[in-house]
Amino acid sequence: MTREERLLAAVIDAVDTLVDDFDLIDFLHTLCDRCTELLDVSAVGVMLEDPSGKLQLIAASDEHTRLLELFALQHDEGPCVECHRSGTLRLNIDLTCPVETSPFPVFAARAREVGFVVTHALPMRLRAKVIGALNLFDPRPQTLSAADVRVAQALADVATIAILQHRTVAHANQQRAQMRAALISRVVIEQAKGILAERWNTGVDDAFDALRRHARSHQLGLTQLCRQIIDGHLDTDTIPRP
Repeated sequence: MTREERLLAAVIDAVDTLVDDFDLIDFLHTLCDRCTELLDVSAVGVMLEDPSGKLQLIAASDEHTRLLELFALQHDEGPCVECHRSGTLRLNIDLTCPVETSPFPVFAARAREVGFVVTHALPMRLRAKVIGALNLFDPRPQTLSAADVRVAQALADVATIAILQHRTVAHANQQRAQMRAALISRVVIEQAKGILAERWNTGVDDAFDALRRHARSHQLGLTQLCRQIIDGHLDTDTIPRP
């Protein structure tokens, strides 16, 4: 395939986040593969922030890169960490240059030990929201061309949109599931209230108050208690009458 066709394939991969069985880890490992195919680099790592805002390594193109990225997180330094904090890209960093690596000397030393001499970090950002960083490494002392920079940022942007879309869909599905569970619980509670009100010849409000008090005093969920009553697993005579 041509470079344009491979880039289009990467975009299609991102569109697949709309399906129900989307696998985020597999998607990000595919992103690493796309980067090494499309860009003149040897290794790739992807870091994303967790719900607390802390960076986590999610995918890497090989084991050496994975361990290097974990080292960066452990020491809280490196171009990727700075890129995530600032939301700005860092390109053509010479890992053998003390001046360029002065903000992260420990990381630079470990990267050289692995065999890398140049690195790049691109923000995974949508407008003002930065969710992580895409990190590129190479053992050859060469710079990233302007065309490669555009492709790399395009890949990072597409991945960011895909991830945020996936999170939105997942959140919406969670909210729908919670609403369905709430509606089901409401029906169960109404049924249990009716059972008690009929057996006690009392109002449903009094029956509901009795249910809530019994559930709390026995550290039971209200829905759980009501299900036991409906299923006949609980003797309602054990519930104090209002």
